[in-house]
Amino acid sequence: MVEEERAPVILQFAPFQSAVDEGFWRRLSSLKLDTLGIDQSPITITGKFELNLFAGFYSPCSHPQVSNHLTLLPESLPPEPGEESSSSAAAAVSRGNRNRCPVPGTLYNTNTLESYYALDKQSLLKAEARKIWEDISSGKAEEESAVLSRFLLISFADLKKWSFHYWFAFPALVLDPPATLIDLKPASQCFTLEEAESLSAACNEWRNSSLTADVPFFLVTIASDSHATIWPLRDWAACQGDGQKLLFGFYDPCHLPNNPGWPLRNFLALICLRWNMEKVRFLCYREKHGFADLGLSLVGEALVSVPQGWKDPHCVPNAVGWELNRGKKVSRCISLRQSMDPTRLAISAADLNLKLMRWRALPSLNLNNLSSIKCLLLGAGTLGCQVARMLMAWGVRKITLLDSGRVAMSNPVRQSLYTFEDCLNGGNMKAMAAVNSLERILPAVEAEGIVMAIPMPGHPVSTQEENSVLEDCRHLQDLITSHDAVFLLTDTRESRWLPTLLCANSNRITITAALGFDSYVVMRHGAGPLNYSSDIKSEGEETLSAQMGNLSTGGTDERLRLGCYFCNDVVAPIDSTANRTLDQQCTVTRPGIAPIASAIAVELLVGILHHPDGMLAPGEIATSHSGSSEQPLGILPHQIRGSLSQYSQMTLVGHSSNSCTACCSTVVSEYRRRGMDFVLQAINHPTYLEDLTGLTELMKSTSSFEVDWDDETDENDNDGI
Repeated sequence: MVEEERAPVILQFAPFQSAVDEGFWRRLSSLKLDTLGIDQSPITITGKFELNLFAGFYSPCSHPQVSNHLTLLPESLPPEPGEESSSSAAAAVSRGNRNRCPVPGTLYNTNTLESYYALDKQSLLKAEARKIWEDISSGKAEEESAVLSRFLLISFADLKKWSFHYWFAFPALVLDPPATLIDLKPASQCFTLEEAESLSAACNEWRNSSLTADVPFFLVTIASDSHATIWPLRDWAACQGDGQKLLFGFYDPCHLPNNPGWPLRNFLALICLRWNMEKVRFLCYREKHGFADLGLSLVGEALVSVPQGWKDPHCVPNAVGWELNRGKKVSRCISLRQSMDPTRLAISAADLNLKLMRWRALPSLNLNNLSSIKCLLLGAGTLGCQVARMLMAWGVRKITLLDSGRVAMSNPVRQSLYTFEDCLNGGNMKAMAAVNSLERILPAVEAEGIVMAIPMPGHPVSTQEENSVLEDCRHLQDLITSHDAVFLLTDTRESRWLPTLLCANSNRITITAALGFDSYVVMRHGAGPLNYSSDIKSEGEETLSAQMGNLSTGGTDERLRLGCYFCNDVVAPIDSTANRTLDQQCTVTRPGIAPIASAIAVELLVGILHHPDGMLAPGEIATSHSGSSEQPLGILPHQIRGSLSQYSQMTLVGHSSNSCTACCSTVVSEYRRRGMDFVLQAINHPTYLEDLTGLTELMKSTSSFEVDWDDETDENDNDGI
C-alpha cells in the first residue's frame, strides 16, 4: 500500500503588536500645537537612522508566555526646535542598546477625523513596502539589516478631548507562492551538546557587544568541529564553506512554540531574492534573563521560491501588515483626558523613579504603602522642609506639618520650602507656607499645615493660659493618633517630650532627627510599652490602669524594647533656651548636616515599612551578620550618628530605660490614668517626672556612692591601691 503524500504546510507568522507610551501622544500633541500647525505632511522620524535615532524598537522574546511589542516612546518623535543637542545625546546613549532593536517608520497625522478615515491605507502600506523592496534590491539591507522591518502609523489627534485615533501597519512583502514549512522545533533539539554550547556562547557574545547588540538579523555557521560563529549579513560570501551548517538568525519577538515572529517574512524575501536560496534553515532567537535560551528559541526549515514577477526591475510586491484590533481590521482609539492632565502627568513623572526601582533593583517595593501612609512632621524648619521633600520623592502623598513660627529672612537659604516672598510683611506662618510650597511642587500632594506651639516641660504656664495649653495638648494627641508616622524635627529637647509620650501611648512609628554643629543623630523610637489594639480605648479606666501597671520594657518575642530619644537621660527635660546667647538659642549647624540627617530619617521610615516586623524590628548595626542582608533595603538600624568633621557614621542600638521620663511604663500608665492633669503637672514642675520615674532616688544613691568611694580611697591610700 502506497503511503499518501502529505500536503505542504504553509509557513505562518505571528503578527507584530504595538505598544505606545502615553508620553508619545503628549509629545505629538506638543509637536502639533507648537511646530506642525495645519501641516499634515508625513513625518519621517528616521532621518538620522545612521545615528540610531529611531521611531520604534523591539527586543527578542524573553518570556515563554509573553511576546514583545514594537514600542514607541516620546523620544521616538523628532526633536522640537532647540532640542537637537539633547536628541544627539539620546542617540549616543541608545546606540547599541540590547533592548532597543530599531525599527524605522513613518507617521501620518491628519488634521481632521474625516481626513483620517479618508486615507488610502493600501497605497500608504505599499509605499512603505517599496522602501523595504528598494533596500533589499540595492543591498542596503545587508549593510543595515534593521531596515528589513518597518512600521507605518496613521493618526488623528483630537487635542480638545485628548483622544487619539491611530492604526499601525508592519509592511511585509508577500511571497507568491508562499513559503512552506518542512520542520520547526525548539533549537535545543536540533544540535549536539557541543554545538548548542558554542551557539549559545556566540549569541551571548553578539548580544553583549555594543556593535551588534541591536542588530536583529544575522548569519550563523556551525563548523564540522561544532564551533558556531555569528556573522553580519554583509559577510554572506564568507559563510559558503563546505562542511558547515548555515542558519539565518533573527531576533524573534514572538513567544509561540509553533510560529516564528513577523520579522522573518521580509528576511525570507531578502534570502530568496539576493542569494537564490530555495531551502532555508532559520533560527528564531529568543532569550531568558538576557541570555540565549535554546529551549525557547526555534529552528525551522522552509522552502521558498522567487515569485515570477520579482524579476521585473520595476516590480513592487504586494504587502500586508495592518495590525488587527481584537481580531478585526479596525483602528484603535485611546483617550488620555485624565492622564494628559498636567497634574496627573506630574504624578506619573514623580513616581517614575520608584516604578523603575521595581523592575530590577527593588521588586518588593510597596508603592501603595508609601502613597497611603500619613506622616506628621513636628517642626517645619530646616529639617522639616527637607524631610517633606524626601517623603514626596519616596511617593508619600499625605503630609501634615506643625509649626508655630513665621518665615524669617534668614530661613529661605537653609529651609528649602521657603522663598523671599514668604518673609515679607512679618513673614508667613511656616506651616502654611510649607504646604503652599509642597502643592506647587506636586499638586497631587495632600498636605495640611497646623499652626500650633507644642507645650513643653520647663516652660510653666499661668492659670490664664492653662485652658489654651491643654487644648493644644489634646489637639496634638488627636493629630498623632490620626497619623501613621511622626517625625520629631523641632529645635529644642523639651519640645520633643510630649510628642514622644503621646507616640509611645499610641504606638506610632516615631523618628527623631537632631543636629549639632557638625554632627547629627537620627533614631527610630521603639514600640510603646504595651502593644495594644484599638479595643483598649473602650475599656474602663480601672482595667486599663491595671494593665498598664503590669507593663514591662520587654517587647514581643521576648526581645528588648528599643529606646526613645529620652531613654539615656538621667534628668527630666527642662528649658534649654533661657539665659543662652543667640548662637545657643538657634540651631547653628553646618549647612550639609540637615539634608543628610533628613534623608536618613526618611530612609529609616521606608525601611520600617518594608521590614516584616515593622516598628518591632530589632535594631541592626552595620557589622551585623544576623541575616539583615536578606532585606531588600539593607539593615534597619536603631540609631545613626554621624560626624561631618570626620565624614564618619556609625549605627548604635539603645534599649528602653525603666526610668525614661517619656516612654517607660510608669509614665505612660500615669498619663493614661490622669490624662491632661498629668501633662500639666509635668510642664509646670519638671522635677515631678524625675520623682515619678525614680531618677531622683537614683541621683541620690549615685551621689552617696561617690562619697563612699572617695572615703574608701582615702582610707586605703597608704596601701598603694
